[in-house]
Amino acid sequence: MKLRLLLPSAVLMGGNLLLGTMAQAAEVSLDADESDTHQSRSVKVPQRILRLKEFDRPLTRAASLLADPTLPSVISQMQPSDRTLPIDDEPEEEIVVEGKKEPTSSAPTYVITGEEIDKQGANSVTEVLRSLPGFAINDTGFGADIHTGFYYRGTTINQNTFLLNGRPIGSNVNTYHGATDLNTFLTGGIERLELSSGTASTLYGSEAFGGVVNIITKEAIGPTQFSVLAQGGSYGQQNYRGGIAGSLDALSYAIGYERFQAENDYPVPRGAANRGADGRLFNGDTTFSNYFGRFSYRVDPRNTLKLDAYANTSRKGLLYFGFPLQRDRLEHDGLNIGLSWNALVGGGDDSILTASVGYNRDNFNTFGPTQSVFFRRGSLESQGLTARVEHNWQILPFYNLRYGLDLRSEFFEGETLSNVPRFIRFNEAEERDRTNAALFVLNTFKVLDNVQLELGLRQNFNTEYGSTANPSVGTRWDITPAISLRGSWVSVRRNPGLDQLYLFDTVHGWLPNPNLDPETGSAWTAGVDLKLTSTLSAQLTYFGNRLEDRISVVAGRWENIGLVNTNGFEAGVRWRITPRISALINYTYTDARIETGAEKGLQLSTIPFSVAQIGIGYDWNGWQLNLYANYNSGSRRALFTAVGEDSSSFSPSWLNLDLNARIPIVQNVAFLLYLENLADVSYERVNRIYQPGLTFRVGLSANF
Repeated sequence: MKLRLLLPSAVLMGGNLLLGTMAQAAEVSLDADESDTHQSRSVKVPQRILRLKEFDRPLTRAASLLADPTLPSVISQMQPSDRTLPIDDEPEEEIVVEGKKEPTSSAPTYVITGEEIDKQGANSVTEVLRSLPGFAINDTGFGADIHTGFYYRGTTINQNTFLLNGRPIGSNVNTYHGATDLNTFLTGGIERLELSSGTASTLYGSEAFGGVVNIITKEAIGPTQFSVLAQGGSYGQQNYRGGIAGSLDALSYAIGYERFQAENDYPVPRGAANRGADGRLFNGDTTFSNYFGRFSYRVDPRNTLKLDAYANTSRKGLLYFGFPLQRDRLEHDGLNIGLSWNALVGGGDDSILTASVGYNRDNFNTFGPTQSVFFRRGSLESQGLTARVEHNWQILPFYNLRYGLDLRSEFFEGETLSNVPRFIRFNEAEERDRTNAALFVLNTFKVLDNVQLELGLRQNFNTEYGSTANPSVGTRWDITPAISLRGSWVSVRRNPGLDQLYLFDTVHGWLPNPNLDPETGSAWTAGVDLKLTSTLSAQLTYFGNRLEDRISVVAGRWENIGLVNTNGFEAGVRWRITPRISALINYTYTDARIETGAEKGLQLSTIPFSVAQIGIGYDWNGWQLNLYANYNSGSRRALFTAVGEDSSSFSPSWLNLDLNARIPIVQNVAFLLYLENLADVSYERVNRIYQPGLTFRVGLSANF
């Protein structure tokens, strides 16, 4: 039996989070007898695990729960060049999909497109991830502060892997507020976000305790197009964006710039962090700027070269929510550049070779007064050189092999300066480096027509910590076309940051510890994917991880402090109620328990037990209206507590409502409106960081 999709080339694009209209453009028919007479640009998927020529994604097979559930998954798996073709007078093309639905990933996977991001009104990657199952993110929005926490399945940002177009970003830095800050990655240059877990850690890094997040920047094909956006709103919010994208023969390009800034000087109640004499938040201002570009050159039908670059700058105040009127500032400059080559090797399309090199640099500078008398500064520069070669080979109809080599060299320079009498003796400059090489292999077997087994191994070689092997296993059983069971288990490991090992943190007063051991453990998932109707789908997942030798600060020094066990549940539901109305539900429960030490039995600090989001949206002829309800159960106030406050107490739970709308003015020009916290109630989002009352943003967007 053949499933035939008749689609204009212009509608080969990703699904929408709430309001996609692709179902109106697609004609789906079943034809059991008609032979395939169309061969030009057709997609044929025989009964096997995957067809490599159809993919341009660095992660494992990424089936999107966020895609339009009324359309087959093959549409969301097309290359970006196929999904962004301009509307023209070309005849409709026929895509033929033969055979039964193939097993997808053994762990939950999510994809969210740039169009979906725009509908949310998200300004940064952090805000986007907050809306996905599994995440509990406090470091976003008004009063965002890096001390408040970024968690995925109970693990911190440095215990996960973040990629930019398939290359590592982030520095594994933990002092001077140098941890990867996804607030600085604005959304204007993003084509889509991909989230995977389970055996993806074999491919992209054994430190993926929670999962792998891949940020894909914009890429276009077709006539040159310009896009601009301008927004302004409460408490000094401003967002400006401009870009150009298109193609010339075999060369495609996309370049742009985006800037976001906010004063964040909103009223806060007594007892709030950094409350100034005027009753407003003090030193909470932020300014982010992004520059991005991506170029792709198709050498011939079987070889493609790609070059991309992403630079960001951040200037912000720090809140230190346990101390009064902190004036510390953070300056951060980042740069990531990469060159890749993709080639179909052999005579067919069942073997693809990918090679890439990259450079990543992060410079952090934290400075400020101490008690208005003394001064301290911490400067840190982290650089990384990466190289990767991967072969993805469909050896047999039932056997796919992915294997390759990863190389990463890290270079670190840090300097401390303080005139605080007790810290002067720690003033120093450090230069360190280390190299990590990894061999990886992931075997995917189609054991039965509807059963998939994944076996992986990542062998790491580190100049400081020697050689370690981290295996993984995953399985998936498509019981029926509507019900699939899946599970995964991976061995995980994170080496201490070079700063934790060697550099004194004069800002916090934390001593390094060259005797730190790596954090080790395992992570697992088990779940079910449901397609209840053609318009209603769900993913339900139990997750857990066991983290040994967890690194934290004890008595002002980095130490391995013991064991943390995490168990939880995440759910995502997507429902297209009518062609114009869609709804979503996300829920995450996280129980992250400390098993050793003085805090044994307590939940990890600032991780809420429950977070949830419900959304409903309307989309018709360019008009959009979206309503979101967000819930947080409250989290433990353990860090920088107020005088006399119990470190085991929790902040109150909260619920808010957000509304956004897009109103067409003329063709390709629209008015944008965002209203946050419709109830106009100030509440404690996390550990004395407060959300202001009702806020707004308005703006214009145009494409031409």
